[in-house]
Amino acid sequence: MNEQVIFHLAFPITDISKAKEFYADGLGAEVGRESQDAVIFNFYGNQIVAHVTREPINPQKGIYPRHFGLVFNSLVDWETMLDRAKTHNLNFYQQPKHRFPNLPIEHRTFFLIDPFSNILEFKFYSQSSAIFGEHNSTQIGDIVAHK
Repeated sequence: MNEQVIFHLAFPITDISKAKEFYADGLGAEVGRESQDAVIFNFYGNQIVAHVTREPINPQKGIYPRHFGLVFNSLVDWETMLDRAKTHNLNFYQQPKHRFPNLPIEHRTFFLIDPFSNILEFKFYSQSSAIFGEHNSTQIGDIVAHK
């Protein structure tokens, strides 16, 4: 493939105006096409689509197994998003953390929760090789008990 591929994600919402307030006003995503049932956002070069559901959206218990977000290439950009979230009074699901200090997978992270119980994570890795590599490390996320 010669051209850059972008990521697409569809997720549930119950109110388009609240979605636009959170994703566009709060996070800085650009609003694309919209209808009464969905709205497309340019989420920093990726396409995310918020689909209205009339089914109840049940919040999950914790950040696993499902969340989505952005991985920043610079600490300054990560800090800018953190400041933006604070300035716009977005709801933090988990406050900023410094994970795995002094290891090859060291990174900064924080989690937000949108008005529809979708959880978003924002990361910056100290070493870019940790984004997809560092295969010798088996640590991924926080330690959790799996059922």
